[in-house]
Amino acid sequence: MRAIWHDAVLAESDDTVVVEGNHYFPAGSMRREYFRASDHQSVCPWKGTASYYDVVVDGDVNANGAWYYPTPKEAASEIKGRVAFWHGVVVTA
Repeated sequence: MRAIWHDAVLAESDDTVVVEGNHYFPAGSMRREYFRASDHQSVCPWKGTASYYDVVVDGDVNANGAWYYPTPKEAASEIKGRVAFWHGVVVTA
């Protein structure tokens, strides 16, 4: 699987975990040059508190375009150490 935004491959892996229709990529598959930390957080009742990254490609910013759960609840332990995408990021095989 590949996560792509503005023709840049943000992450690529054959080892994704699908939860609620979102592919969670291993953090090690991220191309870190396209990410910067965001202060944004959200809470899911069964997964826990999510943290976000802004996706930055050629100066264009996709605010909070990627998220992860630093310490997911036990029910969501399979996504620990993984990142997912939205806001126009295309995930494709």
